[in-house]
Amino acid sequence: MASSYINNPKYAFLKELGLKEENPGVFTGEWGGNGNIVDSINPATNEVIARVRQGNTSDYDRAVYAAKEAYDKWSELPAPARGEIVRQIGDKLRANIQQLGKLVSLEMGKILPEGVGEVQEYVDICDYAVGLSLAIAVTKLIEDVLKQNKLPPGLCSLVCGEGDVGNALATDPRINLVSFTGSTEVGRIVGQHVQARFGKVLLELGGNNALIVLDDADLDMVVPAATFACVGTAGQRCTTTRRLIVHEKVYDEVVKRMTKAYKQLESRIGDPLESTTLIGPLHNQAGVSKYKATVAEAIASGGKVEIGAKVLEDRRGNFVLPTIVTGLPHDHPLVLRETFAPIVYVLKVKNVDEAIAVNNEAKQGLSSSLFTQNLGNIFKWIGPKGSDCGIVNVNIPTSGAEIGGAFGGEKETGGGRESGSDSWKQYMRRSTCTINYSKALPLAQGIKFE
Repeated sequence: MASSYINNPKYAFLKELGLKEENPGVFTGEWGGNGNIVDSINPATNEVIARVRQGNTSDYDRAVYAAKEAYDKWSELPAPARGEIVRQIGDKLRANIQQLGKLVSLEMGKILPEGVGEVQEYVDICDYAVGLSLAIAVTKLIEDVLKQNKLPPGLCSLVCGEGDVGNALATDPRINLVSFTGSTEVGRIVGQHVQARFGKVLLELGGNNALIVLDDADLDMVVPAATFACVGTAGQRCTTTRRLIVHEKVYDEVVKRMTKAYKQLESRIGDPLESTTLIGPLHNQAGVSKYKATVAEAIASGGKVEIGAKVLEDRRGNFVLPTIVTGLPHDHPLVLRETFAPIVYVLKVKNVDEAIAVNNEAKQGLSSSLFTQNLGNIFKWIGPKGSDCGIVNVNIPTSGAEIGGAFGGEKETGGGRESGSDSWKQYMRRSTCTINYSKALPLAQGIKFE
């Protein structure tokens, strides 16, 4: 069935990015693919945008061969020359940022500012000169830059594939480092495969993030911050706030204000490409099913739905209402389980020490936030007995990160760090080099051989 998107003037950016009805999902210097064809679905309508011909393990092997060949030439370029190429890639992406941002919104359901923000982060990464992530439209643009500089296109190999391709990559001794972003369950498998061959692995996995509100917090700051962190990207960020830990003195007021804020959101749920939309759809029908099952389990376990708990069946697409649940204990299995949907559990605590303990109960340790005006609480929070997460914020949401700061977490979040100096160091081979410029040969422990 032909797509109604490629030739639709509303989606002219698809053709501008070189996309067609069917697109090759493998690039090794030439475009191709010998795997299954998959549909790219618009989650706001569940319509087919276009199709992608995936790669198989043979395609993967060719991609690795091309990348290894390209590495030989790339590694001989001086560092300033390599940096210049990365800068040019950033400029190419910057020139197409609106089209790429719209593509992210169309395929992933992110509202347009978030879609453009994804590409802007990529541009910032190029400016910061660390590793790159890949997608079909982006690879097409990078290919142009490599050709202009007479560099081997294998520097930007791409294989869209299924589990067999992922397994081949994780177990391949030719791959020095595997950087994986995804669920804890899959990340655990990837890590085991890579470490079994003593490869390097960088894991950025799930997060059951908490935002703590103490009794001295500025609630005028808390409510918009928490709302943004709970419902942004329809609750599908790894840094989404999933637990709202509130001091008992302000608990009722916070629940009241959050519920009021959520009531204003339903009219702003819709097409992510529309400028008035604040919340887009869940990415797929499986996400909707998990949302429904989680809400039902929460109610069956004694939780109270303050607002939400509804699939919007009056429209096409995977739209749900952001949901606030109260009444569940902080250690309930449901509360400690990461659900990739806009559901937040509000938990009551007596003091900062209890709040920190509840924050640290989660198996993951990605992002955390504390709202307070007390310096003592702040230093306790950021100290050795404070939050055990990789991201420890004060008076800002759990979502959002600066490109220069290390991004990642502890425990079942995987321990890896993306962005910042921590990231590019992971992509380097660290060597200690000792050079003796003299004619003397001092040996350790003063040992001498005559």
